[in-house]
Amino acid sequence: MALTATSALVLDRLFPPDLSRYRMRSTEIVDANGRLLRAFLTADGKWRLRTTVDDVDPVYLALLKAYEDRRFDEHWGVDPIAMVRAAGQWIGRGHIVSGASTLSMQAARLLEPRRRSLLAKAIQSARALQLEWRYSKREILAIYLTLAPMGGNLEGVRAASFAYFGKEPRQLIAAQAALLVALPQSPERRRPDRAPNSAHLGRNRVLVRGLEHGAIDRASFERAESEAVPDRRLALPMAAPHLAARLAASSPGTVVPTTLRFDLQETFARLVREERHQTPDDADIALVAVDNRTGGVVAWVSGANYFGRAGQVDLVRAHRSPGSALKPLIYALAFDDRRLHPESLIEDVPVRFKAWQPRNFDHGHMGAVTVRRALQQSLNVPAVLALERVGPERFLATLRAAGANPILPRGDPGDSLGMALGSLAISPLEMAGLYSGLANGGLFAPPRVRRDAPPAAPVRLLGPAAAWYVADILVDAPLPDGFASLPVALRERRIAYKTGTSAGFRDAWAVGFTANWTVVVWVGHADGTTRPGQIGRLAALPIVLKAFDRLPAEDNRAIPPPDDVLRVASWHDLPPRLQRLGPTADMAGGPRIAYPPAGARLELHVHEAVSLSAHGGDGRLRWLIDGRPLDGATWTPDGSGQARIAVVDQAGRSSAVTVQVLRRP
Repeated sequence: MALTATSALVLDRLFPPDLSRYRMRSTEIVDANGRLLRAFLTADGKWRLRTTVDDVDPVYLALLKAYEDRRFDEHWGVDPIAMVRAAGQWIGRGHIVSGASTLSMQAARLLEPRRRSLLAKAIQSARALQLEWRYSKREILAIYLTLAPMGGNLEGVRAASFAYFGKEPRQLIAAQAALLVALPQSPERRRPDRAPNSAHLGRNRVLVRGLEHGAIDRASFERAESEAVPDRRLALPMAAPHLAARLAASSPGTVVPTTLRFDLQETFARLVREERHQTPDDADIALVAVDNRTGGVVAWVSGANYFGRAGQVDLVRAHRSPGSALKPLIYALAFDDRRLHPESLIEDVPVRFKAWQPRNFDHGHMGAVTVRRALQQSLNVPAVLALERVGPERFLATLRAAGANPILPRGDPGDSLGMALGSLAISPLEMAGLYSGLANGGLFAPPRVRRDAPPAAPVRLLGPAAAWYVADILVDAPLPDGFASLPVALRERRIAYKTGTSAGFRDAWAVGFTANWTVVVWVGHADGTTRPGQIGRLAALPIVLKAFDRLPAEDNRAIPPPDDVLRVASWHDLPPRLQRLGPTADMAGGPRIAYPPAGARLELHVHEAVSLSAHGGDGRLRWLIDGRPLDGATWTPDGSGQARIAVVDQAGRSSAVTVQVLRRP
């Protein structure tokens, strides 16, 4: 006995079971709840989805054991009783009447396929014993459930369940479960899409056996027997195909968990298809939605037809001119520096910036208007004036710090005021991250799509008051034509939204955000074909509003403003430095921060303070930390992390730096 045991142990170590076929599974991209979004063929051209005992309905398991291996839970891989019975039938009748293969033996055969013979059967028996030695019953079942042939290039119960019934096997009814039990015995002759009669007979044999052995009751048997078998094969799920392809390329053969939500993905994909049919030129549409609370992308729609012309271009990641869609970020920086206020007057008049004279969309000018109105009406000259005050280099640096990767025109060093009107290019995904940062009160982080990747640490680039000002302005932006007002449910959300249209009508944008959600829509052609007259407010904004109508409900009416928000009735009530901005503003001689320098790393003990200092400027200097006023010039950080320090003089001129604080115990 000792010699036998030792020999078995040595053979087990010398000839371990080959699990390569079991491990060579389809790449699966799944949503936030584990639901399959898209699967990919294996290297040998199979649909082979990993399937465990927990993935299938208990009725399926009961029918499987009743039909294939009633003593599976008791034997050690080989069933002596079944072998004696099969041998007696063979001897008595002169041919094979029933087999003696256990599920463990079938799992061994699926791992190492061989031509049928007595030697092959002996090897399978030895391998079955080896599997039972090494693995639990559940693990052996998982091998069978994953590799069982189901006709064509389908292997495993999950792949067959999707292909024949369009659902996970945990949702199977008795008739469907019985068909999947019957298929592996003769997968080609019983394929329901090619031989429905044979499939029907095989299924009913399983049902009869299940009734005889108590796997199902009489009522379930009668219902299942009357069910028709499917006569066609369905396509496996293919949601978010562009994102899925990119993730599968980076993680082949694995299950990739994402932040997407299958229900929202399908809802928005259907919305995009419907809206595309309404466009006069079959325009391409991209939609991306982000949950602001987690930073996770919940929907990624890169067009309406993945297999159509330019259908495999991932429009969610494609860089396009944003037109006016970035103006809110410019004003937010000016608000954060206390250079402007929503009620400040700003001049919308003809003005030339060196050799460039920006014009409004209607080629007219409105004179002195409030910043609130300038942003709501998307006036161009005020936005350029605000960018001149903020500084294009700083604006570009802020976009990059927020996780965006804007692309500049060839030869542009990054100091062009044309950024205010869309001279750079940005992707819908990056746009969603920027507006999600506004929704989160000035805390920015790139949107995430993988649940198994740690989220990026948010960076504070704006104070909460500046972000609140922008949202408060944009909730009253003009509605698209045909909308007299928003439905009550959308009004309760307090949706802030902004549109943009690129030069030549090539890109129409709309972005909407609330406390919980950010939705970005881009409409255009992948090849950049112009679409005369198709502006963001008409082509993209209605889709954003329809998308919000399909999102889970929320009520943001009672959200209070931050403590440092300055509420005034008109520009007359503002401090003099905030009352007006015009093209003649002189920024020369403004303050410049001397300490700490930009990018400094401050290592401080608990409660240790930092003395702030600046050169230049007129009158008393005011300091702000992350947009919040500081009493004096001594700052005690609350904790570790990034902080933005700004200084403003009495003339409204300012400068700012970002530093890293590290608290020592």
